[in-house]
Amino acid sequence: MPDEATGRYDDETLHHLQRVELKILEDIDRVCAEHGIAYFLDSGSALGALRHGGFIPWDDDVDVGMLRADYDRFLEVAPAALGEGYCVSEPVGNPRQSALFAKVWLVDTKFYTDETLRAGIAQGIGIDVFPYDALSADAAVAAKQLKACRFWQSVMYVYHSASVAVPHGGALGALERAAVRAAHGVLRLASSHEALLRRFSAAAAKGAENPGDEVFCGSYAQFGSYPASIFLPTRLEPFEGRKLPVPGGAERYLEIMFGDWRQLPPVEQRRQHRPVELDFGPH
Repeated sequence: MPDEATGRYDDETLHHLQRVELKILEDIDRVCAEHGIAYFLDSGSALGALRHGGFIPWDDDVDVGMLRADYDRFLEVAPAALGEGYCVSEPVGNPRQSALFAKVWLVDTKFYTDETLRAGIAQGIGIDVFPYDALSADAAVAAKQLKACRFWQSVMYVYHSASVAVPHGGALGALERAAVRAAHGVLRLASSHEALLRRFSAAAAKGAENPGDEVFCGSYAQFGSYPASIFLPTRLEPFEGRKLPVPGGAERYLEIMFGDWRQLPPVEQRRQHRPVELDFGPH
């Protein structure tokens, strides 16, 4: 587990966690190769590949992305192809999951956060799998798509938890936290996971009616959109001694997401997920 005083891992634990996550990534890579599914290292994992040749040194997770057709195909084949040692969790099949993307975890491990404990999810050590949807060619519709996805993902988080991160501290932060608790109570009475998921999914899929040249990740719509041509075809880059796919235009992708991605962030901005319980099981 992370150190209680600093909230950070000791080096041995972090390196072991990264090795286990790398094994999961290798299995996902195998399944995608066997079934002709295009995927790419996403977000901080793509950044790690280009800047560090592997994990960002302090990073404790792996992210992969897929365009929608590949994502849907992955969800079809992955549970059987990965085998009984894995759980493929996604919000349609798991009504306790607030994150509106898939997670692949080892069933005999624990990676419990405050969020998953409150939701009652026995989450293991795993990898996040993000779908990318078409953004509408109509600029007004596209703006509504992004706004709606941001809104419904936020509402889903509040539905599942009375305690979420708020933007301020002090008295204003206390008021914001009280408002979240009140909104949580109202949502639990007036709505459902399935209803909120339908709203989010409809917004994410709106671009398929008149697709433009951009795609976006609905779960992180605050980052905006990317030219679809950035992603496919992918290219291979070194990652922990292996060659794994990144977006074909990875440098431009990272510029859009991170700005000056080659510059190391200050120590205080080096984020980790900080599970409250971490168990490697037999791994």
